[in-house]
Amino acid sequence: MVKSCWKPSIEGDSRGCLDGLLWYKDMGQHVYGDFSMAVVQANSLLEDQSQLESGLLSSSSSGPYGTFIGVYDGHGGPEASSFINNNLFCNFKSFVSENQEMSTNVLRKAFLATEDKFLSLVRKQWLVKPQMASVGSCCLTGVICNGLLYIANAGDSRVVLGRSVRGAKEVIAMQLSTEHNASFDAVRDELRSLHPYDPQIVVMKHKVWRVKGLIQISRSIGDAYLKKAEFNKEPLLPKFRLHEPFRKPILSAEPSLLVHKLHPDDQFLIFASDGLWEHLSNQQAVRIVQTSPRNGIARRLVKTALKEAAQKREMRYSDLNKIDRGVRRHFHDDITVIVVFLDPHLINGSSCYNSPMSIKGGGRLASRC
Repeated sequence: MVKSCWKPSIEGDSRGCLDGLLWYKDMGQHVYGDFSMAVVQANSLLEDQSQLESGLLSSSSSGPYGTFIGVYDGHGGPEASSFINNNLFCNFKSFVSENQEMSTNVLRKAFLATEDKFLSLVRKQWLVKPQMASVGSCCLTGVICNGLLYIANAGDSRVVLGRSVRGAKEVIAMQLSTEHNASFDAVRDELRSLHPYDPQIVVMKHKVWRVKGLIQISRSIGDAYLKKAEFNKEPLLPKFRLHEPFRKPILSAEPSLLVHKLHPDDQFLIFASDGLWEHLSNQQAVRIVQTSPRNGIARRLVKTALKEAAQKREMRYSDLNKIDRGVRRHFHDDITVIVVFLDPHLINGSSCYNSPMSIKGGGRLASRC
């Protein structure tokens, strides 16, 4: 929809490999170390989008350097996650340049600007593509800059830190992101406090807590039909329309924000859509990264999650791999994983900034290996 805003003159190898429904980049380098990416498709159209941008983080040449990581888990279609993948980083760079520094407020502004632009697109296409009003995406971002990790999250994707314990062999898992899913008591309590006069703000449906009985997440980009009453009417499909009018947005694009000072014992970060966390615990994922070679580690995590999904359905992993997209969604979701390794020497300022990297998971740059 919108052309990519950053085409570095010197660019790292941004090609990935494609193996059936699996896209992967086994190893690459960012400003502060190595990274690995993998995406497996389950839906008829891939609804997970992701990116890693490393180098200059500002629209101006004097801006800070660092690494930007984004995981965008779409629902209802790929339009919102694709829009975020093409716009969020551009908006982020503009605000970094405007503020002349990196901050959580810059990330927050980038989220809300991307939300406004997507809702404007929904409004423009309302009469020809009303289904765009029911499309949304979770949005998880991380920015590593000047020894700090900035996290912004709206939805239920997750980032987990692997930290080594001195004097011990194990690496402990530390979840850094806050999730917004109605399955959590705190999220239901928040919704009820924001909507005290709506006894149906969260409803148990098919043994799952849902906002208005429709959606599990309470924060997202998109989902205009639950944010603007103008979209909760015909020609939107009846299954998305609420019977009673609403005066304030039901869902929010406001991200939860965190700043984490990186420690020499911080080894790596695992950014992933909830498709991974449905099958692996935080500690399981961290242990796999700790005990496996770096090269191809994101693909290994995806494969382990798929094996768990197959085992739950009492089938072989090889048989699951034969199932085509669309039908595959009955067994697992789209899964995106980005593992970002942290080199303490580079974190502390001795990194080289002359090799920017820009890569999008599962994207058009994929080539068969």
